[in-house]
Amino acid sequence: MKLSELVEKCELRVITSLPLETDISDAYIGDLLSDVMGNAPSESIWLTVQSHMNILAVATIVGARAIVLCNGLHFEEATIKKAEETGVVLLESDETTFNLALKLLKSGLKG
Repeated sequence: MKLSELVEKCELRVITSLPLETDISDAYIGDLLSDVMGNAPSESIWLTVQSHMNILAVATIVGARAIVLCNGLHFEEATIKKAEETGVVLLESDETTFNLALKLLKSGLKG
């Protein structure tokens, strides 16, 4: 499924100015960076409440296509700037992580 479809169906706010036509094949939920590094599938969308710059390195290592910051939280400016440099799409949602995961499933993403 295209990331742009998920953004529209799940009402996600796009934070970075990067293309959204990448394919998303899975999702992962995690806030412990070592857990995400060890378990997140590539080509996934990652749901978290972490907003610091270290998440970009983790996303790059595992091949996550986008990071969604849940619970109405906002990314730090330094993280946004670095994400645009590294090509990681940042998204935000007012939904809880659980509710957003349900929306992703209902929108057709196969986990």
